[in-house]
Amino acid sequence: MVIVFLLVGLAALTAFAGLHRYLWRRLVRETTNGPGLARRAGTVVFVAGPVLMVGAVAAERGGAPFWLQRTLAWPGFLWMALALYLLLAVVAGEAVRPLVTRLARRRTADGPEPSPVAVGAATGPAAPLRPATEPVVPAAAGETGAAAPAAAPGQPDAPSRRLFVSRAVGGTAAAVAVGTVGYGTYGVLRGPRVKRVTVPLARLPRSAHGFRIAVVSDIHLGPVLGRDFCRRVVDTINSTQPDLIAVVGDLVDGSVKNLGPAAAPLAGLRARHGSYFVTGNHEYYSGAAQWVAEVRELGLRPLENARTELAGFDLAGVNDVAGESEGQGPDFGRALDGRDTARAVVLLAHQPVQIHDAVRHGVDLQLSGHTHGGQLWPGNYVAELANPTVAGLERYGDTQLYVSRGAGAWGPPTRVGAPSDITIVELASRQA
Repeated sequence: MVIVFLLVGLAALTAFAGLHRYLWRRLVRETTNGPGLARRAGTVVFVAGPVLMVGAVAAERGGAPFWLQRTLAWPGFLWMALALYLLLAVVAGEAVRPLVTRLARRRTADGPEPSPVAVGAATGPAAPLRPATEPVVPAAAGETGAAAPAAAPGQPDAPSRRLFVSRAVGGTAAAVAVGTVGYGTYGVLRGPRVKRVTVPLARLPRSAHGFRIAVVSDIHLGPVLGRDFCRRVVDTINSTQPDLIAVVGDLVDGSVKNLGPAAAPLAGLRARHGSYFVTGNHEYYSGAAQWVAEVRELGLRPLENARTELAGFDLAGVNDVAGESEGQGPDFGRALDGRDTARAVVLLAHQPVQIHDAVRHGVDLQLSGHTHGGQLWPGNYVAELANPTVAGLERYGDTQLYVSRGAGAWGPPTRVGAPSDITIVELASRQA
């Protein structure tokens, strides 16, 4: 088993190094005219980037000192996103490279022919004709007069054309990648936008019609997103004046010791019927028991395989499936058995895959996160393989599932094609 693990790790490392070497060759070696400062600088970037990326992941998962995590996180995680889009852009560039080469060749081939007057002006007075019998003596080295053969006018040599094509394609790919990552990072740092969705529930009484739940997931406070980001999320939630706030997991990436100050603004959450919390998989990487106690101190009510009765419906919550390794996994029976089945029930469960248990227990609506909507396109296609719903509202039998894209980001503080959100879910009674 150890040997298999080592072989898989070696194969992954080889592929990782190979992809970076491919990017270096296309973006550095082929766009620079021989060894020099530009090539050396580009080589440093393509060596330091992946090293910092691996270091950032290892530091976070290995519980390194928090100052080291913060030092490595920004450059390392941003390189993770940049490398992805450099690879996609360079691969796309391979498709257009032949066209650019053809256009460059045609442009040089169609260059204007020099006129005789221009040639005469360039070469000076015409030389006298030699007799046919007079031998031609080559010029000595350094001697003026005879010139070495030159390329035809308007026909640059092939290496120059290749350099032009490589710079055009590589420069465009780099610009697209940097622009994509820059805009995606700005989208995360400015904070999530509010999304609104109405969900009709068959068993919801008329008295609860219009009840609004602010759903926020995947805030991912950590070495990159800290206290200021948390305050921005809290302010956005409070601005919607919800009836209830549901924090559905993956609040943090780190210990209470390191991130307690970053999470402190959560104490400012305001809703008429309070704020509730369920664990996500990242809480179990970060010390779930400590964080459950911490959020309780901040005024949120953890629902650990539990439920509470509200006016008009029941609100339940189950632990994340990652808790099974610690004997704290989801227990739908404990959370849902024995309730009045005539009442509607809304379930908070971090991962969408928990929908199948929710259906078996007669849940009306499950609220989840976890997927980030894929976070970095084309990651949404990968997320679809592991989750029944990646984002939005879908129905499974008599149960509806709503999946938020989340407020923050894991790893790169970047989102592409999956904007962050805080969703206001408005419950609607069919009797209204």
